[in-house]
This record gives sequence, C-alpha cells and structure tokens, in this order.
Amino acid sequence: MDARWSQLGGNSRKNIAKTLTTTTIALLRTQPTQFDPVKVRTALREWAFNTNRRPDAPREVTAVLRWVERNSLPVSAWEDPEKVDHVLQALDTRLDGKPAAAWSRKRHRRILNVAMNYAVKRRILRANPLPKGRDATTGTKTTNAVDKRCLINPRQAAALLGWIRQRPRGGKRLHAFFATMYYCGPRPEEVVAMRVADVHLPDADAADQWCELLIHTATPEVGKQWTDTGEIHEQRHLKGRAEGDTRTVPGHPALTRVLRQHIEEEELKPGDLLFQGEKSGILAGSVIRRAWRSARKAVLAPHVFESPMGRRVYDLRHTRLTKWLNDGIPPAQVADWAGNSVPVLLSIYARCVDGQLSDLKRRLEAAGDLEDLPTAD
Repeated sequence: MDARWSQLGGNSRKNIAKTLTTTTIALLRTQPTQFDPVKVRTALREWAFNTNRRPDAPREVTAVLRWVERNSLPVSAWEDPEKVDHVLQALDTRLDGKPAAAWSRKRHRRILNVAMNYAVKRRILRANPLPKGRDATTGTKTTNAVDKRCLINPRQAAALLGWIRQRPRGGKRLHAFFATMYYCGPRPEEVVAMRVADVHLPDADAADQWCELLIHTATPEVGKQWTDTGEIHEQRHLKGRAEGDTRTVPGHPALTRVLRQHIEEEELKPGDLLFQGEKSGILAGSVIRRAWRSARKAVLAPHVFESPMGRRVYDLRHTRLTKWLNDGIPPAQVADWAGNSVPVLLSIYARCVDGQLSDLKRRLEAAGDLEDLPTAD
C-alpha cells in the first residue's frame, strides 16, 4: 500500500485496503475473541492500510493492530496451497456468507495478484502462489453488457424529472442536474465538476437552440480519509482519457431551456459550479441518490420500483447512450460524446440496440436471392 499510495486515486486506495483487510484476517492463527470483529476490520481497513492515517491511529486501534501483528502467520504460509485456497474463499464470500458479486471477486484477485508480484520482485516470495489459467477465473466470469431492464423510457423519465422539479427543497437545481444526465449522458462525477463557463448556450433568439457542454474534469466522491487533501471529493482527469483531455457533447434544445433558466434563477457566474450544494460547495452524492430514490418510490408502481429500471442514477447515462445508438448515431460519434472507446461502447450496449431489425431485413432482401441455375442432366 505504501509503495503505490502516491500513484493511486482514492477509490483504488480504498479497494486495495478492502482486499488486504480480508486477506489479513484470513491468515490469522486464531480469530480474535477479545475484540469486536467489526473493530478489527475497521482498524485494518481504515488505519493499517491507510498510509496517511496510520501514524495517527488512536490507542484502541493500535491495540487491535498489535494483536493482529502477533497473530499473523509468516509469509511462508503462502507456500501452503490450502492456505491460499482459504484466502481466495474468504475474498469470494461476503460477510453474511453469501457469494460476493463476480466483479468484486475479480477485483480482489487482481489486487492480490499485484501484491504477490510485488513480493516476488522483492524476493519475499519465490513465486506467485495464486492459481493461474482457468483455475484463476473459476466462478468469476463477468460481463460489461448493460442489463436492458435498467433503461428508462421517455414517459418514465418525464415523470421522474417532473416529480424532482416539484421538490420543495432544491428541486429545480436537482432537476437541472438529472436533465443534464438524461440529455447528454455524462458520468455523475463529471456533472458535479462542471462550471457555468463549461456550458455554451445559444442566444435566446437563435434559430439553432442546441447547447454544448465541455467536459474536462471529474470529481468522484471517495471519502476524505482516502484523499490527499482531506476533502470528500478528489479532482481527476476524465476516465479513459489522457490527462488534460476534454470532450464536447451536444445538448438538446429542451436542456438548453432548463440550463438557461437554472443559471438565471441561481444567479450563477461563469466561474461558479453549475450544480451546487446548499452551501455552494460540490453537490453531494448522498443528496443526488436520495432524491433519485425518492422520485422512483413516489412515481413508479411498486413492482417497477423493485425492478432494476433506473435503480441507479448512472442508468440515466445508460439510457442516453442506448438511445443515441438506437437513433442511428454512428458508434464512433457516440463513443466520442460518451468518453468511451468504440470497442468498450459496443461491448456495453450492443444488447440494448434494437428497433433496427426491420431496416436490416430490407437491406438483406435488397441483395437478392441466388439465381436459379439450370439443373444438370
């Protein structure tokens, strides 16, 4: 953790700490009975594997970590295949005993492989003890494809955004936020980072009322204990793009109207955040998620609310990118607007592209059938 800390973002630091915590507990000689299991996991995850916080660990945390140190198996334990299997089983299992999600299992194994390779390079281990080939991926098959059930149809989107707009507390501001996601498909951490100057609005009397968004920064919410600044959010360059890279996305005239009204009513200046929290800071993820969940519960029928349809705010992005593809926008253009590569875009959304089968059939029929050749005697 210390060797890689400065190279990693907050979420990566957090994920490594989770993996190393589970691994450490799995390699104890005996499970702690004098300490609350939750406190043991917290001491490891939040203090032992947090480079910035470790020197300031409180006395009760230090007592737990000293016990863990005394009861940890030596590195030679990795040469025992049964111990390796035990660790992998722990990483593949949730605290309630149920199997962990496939993506979680895959991430744990990837992180643990990095740690093992680190040990090999420094001659702490002779070889990476983790299984390779098919044994390494058993039960961890994953897919990038979006579940079509999570997509939101226009009628549902209108009802959800309309309900949010009527909220007495911050409703109009949140409505503008969700409308931006619905019409332009950016990631949530990109929307909260936008400034007023990043929005190009046409003149009110212009014939073309399409706006344009400049997206150049992301501020993911990772927790203040995992950032170097002590802030809940950290500023990052765009996902999948070179540092300093930008992209522009066209905004529907309906979004132009929403954003123009939002900027005027909030009396925002060019350097201000486009979407602010109540104290003019970054709009908190908890506020966004709570408003979205409340809208779904209020608007949707109970069976739809319990379904995957729009369960996550991110599903607004999935909906927009799918709609662009279904409307016939070339994948290369959609990928550019979305900030993805074309292969990644198609692997995620290929199953959601529909409504084009009849046109494809007409094209295939236009090619004609094989001509009838005379039969040989």
